[in-house]
Amino acid sequence: MRKYLSLIILIVICLFSCSSNKTQLTTEAKLKNADELYAKGKYSRAAVIYEEISFERKSAATAYATMKVADCYYNMHKFSEARLRYEQFISSFPDHEKVADAYFRIGECFFEESLPPHYDQTETIKCIEAFKTFIDRYPSDPRYGEAIDYIQKCQYKLLEKDYLTGYLYYKMKDYSSALMYFDEIIELGNINDLELKSLYYSAKLHLHQKNYEKAKANYDKLLSRYPNSKEAEKLKRKFEKSVL
Repeated sequence: MRKYLSLIILIVICLFSCSSNKTQLTTEAKLKNADELYAKGKYSRAAVIYEEISFERKSAATAYATMKVADCYYNMHKFSEARLRYEQFISSFPDHEKVADAYFRIGECFFEESLPPHYDQTETIKCIEAFKTFIDRYPSDPRYGEAIDYIQKCQYKLLEKDYLTGYLYYKMKDYSSALMYFDEIIELGNINDLELKSLYYSAKLHLHQKNYEKAKANYDKLLSRYPNSKEAEKLKRKFEKSVL
């Protein structure tokens, strides 16, 4: 009996010793482990360790670990979680040298979260706002041009949304509503596929409504900007049959 009791005590001591050794890992050792996992692309496991360090709140590595948690989520394509962590980083360490990176990544997260133009564009709008905040705060940052590119891509997507809404009204034969969306795109004066299509349908609808002056104005603009387009050829045939 005493032999079994001694064995049990020995096992308990060993377990306690192993547990104690684990808790005695230094922050530097934890970081080394997490960084190695991160470098190997094992982001989920790395995030757990970074998270543990970020909660310590007593180490110079806390800010670094907090940012790396966000980076782990970003690399796992968990953009909503990553964005929240970048926001947490900015709130906790507003003067840190990596704050600009966090602002930029927030914009990228919104961009990745944004839906195709057929759907709700809340994230697209927030992406524009995020990158405008970035360029306002860091106008000399080398990523300034990249931020502008993101903004322009989002703005184009919003125009796509407007065009698709106008086209939907066109198919529903709600021509007044359709013209409102098409004409808004035309007024911007952007030379692109959305303007071409908007000019085409706007001219076609104005012609249908016998509003010949507006129909001719949009036809002429389309012809001057996109003379070799199939839309120009289609409208040409329609206008040849009209009184104009």
